[in-house]
Amino acid sequence: MSRSYIKAIKECLPDVEIVFDRFHVIKLLNDAIDEVRKRIYQQLNQKSRKALKNSRFLILRNSSNLLPEEKARLEVIFEKYEVLGIAYLLKEGVKAIWNIRSPIKAREAFVNWALDVISLVIAEDNDQLKPLYSFARTLLNHLDGIMAYWRHQISNGRAEGLNNKIKTLKRQAYGFRDDDYFKLRLYHLHAQKHRLSG
Repeated sequence: MSRSYIKAIKECLPDVEIVFDRFHVIKLLNDAIDEVRKRIYQQLNQKSRKALKNSRFLILRNSSNLLPEEKARLEVIFEKYEVLGIAYLLKEGVKAIWNIRSPIKAREAFVNWALDVISLVIAEDNDQLKPLYSFARTLLNHLDGIMAYWRHQISNGRAEGLNNKIKTLKRQAYGFRDDDYFKLRLYHLHAQKHRLSG
């Protein structure tokens, strides 16, 4: 979603519609939620921090994937830190919008969500919620690309997976003597099978 990326695509491929898939939107949202958690954590004394310790992935996980004891721990956290509970509910709201089949209703839901968040942050004047304000602004600024997902139903998940394979091969490539051999390994990367040792 970076401006430079969008600019480069528009210059090189002016007739192509840019699609921002769910993965990248949710990643941005999770980053904002985690920043809210960090801001709350930084304002706590050492004793109070224990309640939030090791809660990052718990807060970022989908509510449908939580075990009963994890849900109970989250309830305790949200009772103590209401702002974090609000952020969590807002996160779940965005995730629910991706299940709406009608692009018109989905667009309306995204706009309403973003405007609600912006209004909430302005009304509360709470520094802890400002990362969500930034995310809401980004959402509105990139809404056309997000809505393109409903038209094309494509994701770059496979490209991300391939990029991760290339990064892994690069880490292992310290023993390769030349770039030509590395390129040759890249061409055969798709056929490579990975095994766990043992």
